[in-house]
Amino acid sequence: MFEIKVGEAGVVYLSGRLDASQVDKAESVLGDLDGSVVADFSELDYISSAGIGILMKAYKRLHDSGGTIRLVNMTPRVKNVFHYAGLDRIFTIE
Repeated sequence: MFEIKVGEAGVVYLSGRLDASQVDKAESVLGDLDGSVVADFSELDYISSAGIGILMKAYKRLHDSGGTIRLVNMTPRVKNVFHYAGLDRIFTIE
């Protein structure tokens, strides 16, 4: 199961499994954000290439409008996916 919600101070919380079946749900939240965004991955167990694609789309949209997206509190498993895909050179990961 996948959940995404915007909490205090605009922090976006992702939990569960972000795969192709959940892209529309993620896009409905990420597509409405503007400015600089912090995405908390502490409860995200899994991300597929489709999930990465939606994050890239949000990154590009935010970046083109002068905003940023920071990915924080990644589990080692999810962090490895970003590292091996070379996405740690694109995203700010803390």
